[in-house]
Amino acid sequence: MMIRVCLAGATGWVGQPLAAAIQAAADLDLVAAVAHRGRGQRLGELTIVGSVHEALTVPSDVFVDYTSASVVKEHVLTAVAAHRHVVVGSSGLTDPDFQQIDAAARAAGVGVVAVGNFAITAALLQRFAVEAAGYLPSWEIIDTAHAGKVDAPSGMARELAWRLAEVRSPDVEVPIDRTVGDAAARGADVSHSRVHSVRLSGYTIGLEIHFGQQDERLTLKYDGGSGPTPYIAGTLLAIRRVREFVGVVRGLDRIL
Repeated sequence: MMIRVCLAGATGWVGQPLAAAIQAAADLDLVAAVAHRGRGQRLGELTIVGSVHEALTVPSDVFVDYTSASVVKEHVLTAVAAHRHVVVGSSGLTDPDFQQIDAAARAAGVGVVAVGNFAITAALLQRFAVEAAGYLPSWEIIDTAHAGKVDAPSGMARELAWRLAEVRSPDVEVPIDRTVGDAAARGADVSHSRVHSVRLSGYTIGLEIHFGQQDERLTLKYDGGSGPTPYIAGTLLAIRRVREFVGVVRGLDRIL
């Protein structure tokens, strides 16, 4: 049975190759596409529309969002209210946002798969970090991205901090409020982890987690390249599996 897909962000960096991959898949059918700046453009036999509400008038099974942090929450809640399963590739959602979306999805009886980074290497970093947190007492996260990324921390960093909080909170030898100087230099508190966001030209997207204990350190690092190819296969997997769930599932490694 074909899975009918509605894609928001269809002309974006990931959206364009993802749309092509959906159209090329034997079991997927791209039935609607949204792009604020691409309205009226042709995408195969489709005409791109300018709003999610308009796109959702077309019958579909799965709504995929690859738009921006400023609109993703609204889009997801709109799709859930329309009883669509949802795959979230946009960043910017916080833990309280996910709690609200989870409640709405459960009430509607649909699944939401949200992944901070759909690359398998990013999923492996997260899996390894969660395992390491069971053995090492302290850690801090560094989130890197291009200068134009407006949200901080990234969805990938938020997701990692949330997953680590399921293990435990890190030890902090000097409480942050006892910092001498500017406490903001110690990073943001995200799900009890300290997260430092770097936004500079020359970067695409990356994540580091530094673990420490007496006389030893462990660093795990992920760096994304300049192209969107690593994110396509993971997103297609989420599209195919999201209908198996009710409520929010966070993390690619949880659906592998």
